[in-house]
Amino acid sequence: MKPREIRLSTTPTADALAELRLGDIVYLDGLIYTAREGVYTYALEEKANIPLELPSQSAANFHCSPAARINADGSFDMGAVTATASFRFAKWLPEWMAKTGAKLIIGKGGMSSKDYRSYFVPNGAIYLSTVGYGTGALLGRGIEKVEAVHWNERLGLAQAMWVIRCNRMGPFIVASDLAGNCLFERENAKIAQNIARLYEGSEPAVLKRYGESDDRSEEVI
Repeated sequence: MKPREIRLSTTPTADALAELRLGDIVYLDGLIYTAREGVYTYALEEKANIPLELPSQSAANFHCSPAARINADGSFDMGAVTATASFRFAKWLPEWMAKTGAKLIIGKGGMSSKDYRSYFVPNGAIYLSTVGYGTGALLGRGIEKVEAVHWNERLGLAQAMWVIRCNRMGPFIVASDLAGNCLFERENAKIAQNIARLYEGSEPAVLKRYGESDDRSEEVI
């Protein structure tokens, strides 16, 4: 069954979020800001003033490393945005979402359903994942302009807060919903049911998984 494709504002309504289903393909319109450990540490632990009106300007936080530069005349070049693994930032997300009203957390790989239910559900937020690897240039096609970059002198270009105006940026895949369900866990459970069949008649593994186990139900997918 072909997944649904949805255009979604980066300041989504509660109804729009409630309509999203696991596996939907989403394209974003509006302002996105980048924030990862540098921004979280500076804003939450060092109590720096956030230089945006959140969530009225944007409720979309992208975990990424922009391929960008600041020119001598103060203009910006950004050709691509490469998502980074979001689980590394999970410890900051409850406070960040409560403080900023973020409703869309975007990145790579996602988190567990336990994290979604503990962190995302209380804040009415969902997780959007990039689709596969090497999509930085594809996502870059959705960039209309860089509106601003904040804290770059303190945090560096990769960790700074970039504010990007986007038009049909994507594709992203809905990896969690408002109930805290996890797309990757759901699909992996389906696949894992058939793993034993793949190895019927084969010899036990010579090298155990990570030196721990050769239990096929623990296969990496």
